[in-house]
Amino acid sequence: MSLVGIIANPSAGKDIRRIVAHGRFVPNYEKANIIRRILAGISATPAKRVLMMPDSGMLCHTASRDLKSNLHTDFIEMQINDEEDDSTRAARKLAELGASCIVTLGGDGTNRAVVKGSGQVPLVPISTGTNNVFPYLVEGTVAGLAAGVVASGILDIAAITTPTKLLTVTVDGVFRDISLVDVAVSTERFIGSRAIWNMGTLHEVFLARTEPDGIGLSAIGARLQVVGSKDAIGLHMRLGQGGLSVIAPIAPGVVENVQVAEWTEFQVGEVRSIGISPCTIALDGERSISITTGQSAEIVLSRDGPPVVDIAAVITEATELGLFTKSP
Repeated sequence: MSLVGIIANPSAGKDIRRIVAHGRFVPNYEKANIIRRILAGISATPAKRVLMMPDSGMLCHTASRDLKSNLHTDFIEMQINDEEDDSTRAARKLAELGASCIVTLGGDGTNRAVVKGSGQVPLVPISTGTNNVFPYLVEGTVAGLAAGVVASGILDIAAITTPTKLLTVTVDGVFRDISLVDVAVSTERFIGSRAIWNMGTLHEVFLARTEPDGIGLSAIGARLQVVGSKDAIGLHMRLGQGGLSVIAPIAPGVVENVQVAEWTEFQVGEVRSIGISPCTIALDGERSISITTGQSAEIVLSRDGPPVVDIAAVITEATELGLFTKSP
């Protein structure tokens, strides 16, 4: 039986950017409503089995309560610690159990955690976070339809997905972590509140993608050169005086002039070194790694991440195959 996984982060979209910017707040009851709409979409496809991550906000429990459909819904057997690693472990379990598609609710950070455990299971990422570039702003019902069709195995996965680009961080030659959108190097020496919001502390930024309608650090790069998810390049920017003044939306409701001293493309497989220490490294907008004096850190771009589902392509292909029509 085709299996769809659902991983929802109850903490997505609740960081410091609620205070220093005008970031969207998606309450847990709305996240539960989105999940219920996802389930409605899945139930209209040949996929009939859904396995969900339990969470402290009871999002999936609320969404699946009194569900009137032919779906078989259940929960992953796992302990929840209210940590980022919950999503990674849930994704790993779903991959091991043979999930054919995973739907995520969260922001760039949530999806980064999922990617670390999901292997090559196709993802349908739905945005409920803050500075989101990786997940889609999409109606849950449509996302559920797409996820169910993908899980059913009817379509050629390669034709309706794009492999995820990853920015891999190593410190002194040892793997530390990955990023899906941006790696930012801050002159601040301590992780602190985690979220990057003060542009004056940034030294350089590595970008896997720069969508023209994106927000956050990738929007700075998008004003210099658009790099899509399918392009086999990234951008490397060094911030500071002597170059261009770039106008970009760095957070919801916040547009700033950012000084970019220089910028270059870098290729898939190319290794770039971080230029300063000590510093902190932020992954997809959150400071995660501290670099001490004498340590060296490197960034490499790859296309080794899981395939991301093109929802419009899935619905189009399924329509052309007649999956949504029946003869009288």
